[in-house]
This record gives sequence, C-alpha cells and structure tokens, in this order.
Amino acid sequence: MNGAGRFEAYDNDDNDDNKPYDESPHGDAQHKDQEDNDPADSDRAADGMNSSGDGDDKHPSTKPEPDRPPRIPLPRASVEDTGRPLPDAVPRPAPLVLDHRVLKSLLGAWALAACSPQETAAVEEHLGGCGSCADEALRLREAVGLLHPSESLDLDPSLRARVLAGCLERRPPRIPVPAWATPYDAETARLDALLQDFGDAEWHAPVRLRWFRGDEPTSRRTTVAGVIAHLLTVDGLVAVALGLADPMGEVAVDRATPSGRTEAYWRASHYPPTRAVRAPWREQSHDLVRTVSFTGGGTGGLSVPYGDFELPLHDAMLDRAFETWVHAEDIADAVDYPYEPPSGSALHHMVDLAARMLPTVLSARRQAGLASPPPGPHRHLVPAGEPGRSLRLEIEGSGGGEWLIPLDSPAAVGSAEHEVAHVALDGAEFCRLAAGHVPPEEAAAGQVGDRTAIRDVLFAAASLSRM
Repeated sequence: MNGAGRFEAYDNDDNDDNKPYDESPHGDAQHKDQEDNDPADSDRAADGMNSSGDGDDKHPSTKPEPDRPPRIPLPRASVEDTGRPLPDAVPRPAPLVLDHRVLKSLLGAWALAACSPQETAAVEEHLGGCGSCADEALRLREAVGLLHPSESLDLDPSLRARVLAGCLERRPPRIPVPAWATPYDAETARLDALLQDFGDAEWHAPVRLRWFRGDEPTSRRTTVAGVIAHLLTVDGLVAVALGLADPMGEVAVDRATPSGRTEAYWRASHYPPTRAVRAPWREQSHDLVRTVSFTGGGTGGLSVPYGDFELPLHDAMLDRAFETWVHAEDIADAVDYPYEPPSGSALHHMVDLAARMLPTVLSARRQAGLASPPPGPHRHLVPAGEPGRSLRLEIEGSGGGEWLIPLDSPAAVGSAEHEVAHVALDGAEFCRLAAGHVPPEEAAAGQVGDRTAIRDVLFAAASLSRM
C-alpha cells in the first residue's frame, strides 16, 4: 500500500547566506553622503574652529597626516551631550468630556471596536465608575462574540467533492471519471493545494518517512521535494502501463520496483529536488485521470507491474490515492499544518484494498517464518473456495465496514462460522497501520479471540507498507 522514501536529505550549505546585504555600486557613496551631512559632525567641526589651536587642543583635527593611516571617527554625540534643550514632546490630546447619555450611546460602537481612540478612552474610563454601563458593555461584547464565531480558515476536505457533485447533477460530464479513479483525483488535488503556497524553506523542510521492514520499524529522512519526486516516479509505473511517457526518462533503473525507481531518480539528480518537481508530478496525475476516463473505465483490469508483484489498474489507482494521502500527511506534519483524512467513501475503498491483500501477505509471511502456522488440524491449507479460520476486521467511523479475513490460505473464503478472532479499529488508524506509521502493538482499539491470529493480522497489515 504505502511507501516511504529512501532519499537522504542534502545539506543546502552552498546558499547565498554569506552574500553581502548591499552589493549596489552606489552603496558606499550613499553612506558617505549621509556621513557628510551628519549634524553631529557639523557640531564637532564648529567646536574645532573655536578652539585655541595650541598643542593642548582637546579637539584635534581628524584629518589624517600624509604618512599615517586615517583614524576611526569618534562616536557621534547624542542630543543630551550637546547641552542643548530637548525638543518638546508632542502634547497628548485632551480627553473628551462627555455626559452619561452620550457615553451610553457609544457602548454599541465600543463593543464593535468602531470608536475613535479618544472615544474609546472616554468610554473605558466611564465604565470604571458606572456599574449599569459596565453590565451593558459586557452583554454587548458577548453578543459581538456570537456574531463572529471563531472558525478555521481551512476548507472542508469534502467541499471539492460536494461542488463537483452539484455541478454534475446539473450537467453530466461528457467523459466521466471512473469511480475507482476518483480517490486518486481527489487526493492529488488536495496535495497540490497544500503545496501551492510553499516557499523554498518549506520545499526543503526535512520529512521523516516511516515503514516496516519485516517486523521492525524503519525510517528515512528526505525533504518535501524528495517526497513529491518519490510520488512522481512510482505513479510512473501506472503511466507506463497506460502507454504514457515514463518520468524516469533516460535514467537507468536496476530494479523496476517503487524503491528502485525512486533511488535511481534521486541518484540521477545532481542537486536535491526543488519546487520544480511539482509541475511534472501534477501534469502526470492529470494525464493519468484523463487517460483512464477516455477509455471509458474499461481498462480497470489492466495489469500494472510493481516489480515484485502486480495489481490490476483499478487497485493500482487506489494504491496511488492511498500513498498520496499518507505522504501528504507526512508533508503537512513537516511544516506543522493540519491535514484531514480522505472522504468516507474513499477511505472505505482504501480499507477494502488492504483487507483483500491481507490473506496473500499472511501466506507470504508464513512461508518466510514471520507468522505462526495454522494450529493442530488446520496445518494443511484449506482447499480453494472452502471456508476456513477467519478473523473479523471491524472498521469504525468514517469509511467503516466489516471484513472476514481468511487466515489459513489466500484461496479460502472468510466465514463467520469459523471466526476465531475479532479486531476493531478506526478507519484512518487502520490505514496508518498499513502505511507503517502505527506500531501493530498499539493499533487495535478492541481485540477478542485468538491472540496469535490477531498478532499475525496486525503485523501483516504493517507489512503492506513499502517504499
């Protein structure tokens, strides 16, 4: 399902931090003109002209002698050192003198912060001595708070889907996007909106990517731009399957896996990826959605090779939507910005994809000695299509549902009659487990039944994470 980057962060020490602030050729001349016009220098020059001129002169000339270097000028004298009178302070305006009736009529404007500074000072001075007006002012200020409730400036993540749905009800599109491609379309649009206002500092912000290798958590440090480069190269697997251009170009790839392509792309970059990677990534995502829409959705069964395994196109698009969301959360965490999970329907399809992949992952882990073999009489594989031991996976909240996971064979059928364990998790929490962002020991909110089967399923879910 999810991937995480193996891109080592680059040090950006060869920037322009040591560049002089003012490189203008006229900078020194302007500074000299300002010193020539300095009033303090004029005062010192006048004092020097009035001196006696003998050898004990307390104000020697600052003009350098021909055979000696120029001296550093003395500190400039402040106004207090000259003995001259200080300038008069700007007089404050006299406070307004208003009667009780006028001040009471200003309470509404004061509550709305619409009074002038003089009126505000007069009203607040009056409130300190008039209890009835103070009570009225408190009620008005509370009423203003109800008129302007504090709201988040972030848009509702489902706003785009609702607006599109309303538009499509009025005028259906000539070429609709297949239902299995809409999560990818929505998640790439959300991530692109997050990246829109990023400056150079955000693009080079460090990002910690996490996943599970075997039963052990691992992580790698990259940057925001490095994450987008990773998405670009792995989305390219789908692009190549659809006959589109490969974003790798002429870069040689040792292994056509997500990790192999990403590492090859990073190695081929002479400098760390920058904001320039956003444009090809977004253009490729548009091309993917446009292409699967033009085919009328009939290409959903097309196989997309991932190197070590293959997925049908409709599952590969869900996989790409899932990874886009997970890495968008990684980026949002790196820049300390809130980011919401996908919509309920998209989250349900992502959970369904992970649940369908669990039996195969369980079988592979059992062959590698990472999962427990079936106990007692269940040591032999269940015949294809037959019911066998099952775990009930209950997903709560947004995107919820129930899935029966066969435990003994990928070809077996989940059966409620053969249920040996029950696990309950939140939808977003299960997806983060499948992304390798949550330890399996801390994932399940509720566990009932065979503890060994529960552990095997939770670790198999974490094993779905990859580069």
